[in-house]
Amino acid sequence: MPFYWLLTTALKSPEELYMFPPKWFPSEFHFENFVSAWTVQPFNVYLKNSLLVTILCNIGSLISSSIVAYGFARFQFKGREILFLVVLATMMIPWDVTMIPLYMEFNFLGWINTLKPLIVPAWFGSAFYIFLLRQFILTIPRELDEAARMDGAGDLKIFVRVIVPLLMPGLILVSVFNMLGTWNDYLGPLIFLNDASQYTLTLGLAQFKGVRGVEMDSIMAITAIICLPPLAVFFFAQKYIVEEIAHTAIK
Repeated sequence: MPFYWLLTTALKSPEELYMFPPKWFPSEFHFENFVSAWTVQPFNVYLKNSLLVTILCNIGSLISSSIVAYGFARFQFKGREILFLVVLATMMIPWDVTMIPLYMEFNFLGWINTLKPLIVPAWFGSAFYIFLLRQFILTIPRELDEAARMDGAGDLKIFVRVIVPLLMPGLILVSVFNMLGTWNDYLGPLIFLNDASQYTLTLGLAQFKGVRGVEMDSIMAITAIICLPPLAVFFFAQKYIVEEIAHTAIK
């Protein structure tokens, strides 16, 4: 119902927006609401920034988290379990606590008002994604590693040629979660970005609502456009999400 109301409101004429009783179906579809709302502000620039951040964060999270998960799942070294618990413990630290230190660090590096604070941290792994991928790798028989090693494969080749292809459902799940979180992130861009040319879609939408707070047809049109990519990704990847969650529940 919220999505239905979002879409129908975006297609209504200004006269039908505040009718009482409310009109559940527009008498005429006004698709020009989408075009006019999108062109009022540089949403093309916001879209480019959001796509850049989302794609690079996805690549970074997949590479770093899968490598770390592979190390925790396959390599035996002193203090491995303690180190893994430390990694998991970082999930209990709220982002609000690290927000000011992160800002000071990025300011020292000269990264404020750039997209780097939104992209670079993703290349150092995520505790949640590491946990998911580690659990999945543990379900892969070690005999496959041993067979590849007998054929002369090293650790890197085993990871790339054996583990990664079998890890694909888990990587898809991580990609979906990361895409949803990055695409919908508002607080990070709000803190680290000052110039409108660096804004992402969520920050551009917030500014758009501040300027056009009473034009609900335009606001709903932009919101509907921004909601479409996450909904599409989640719809097509829901099979892998269910499979991976089932795997992580199996010891």
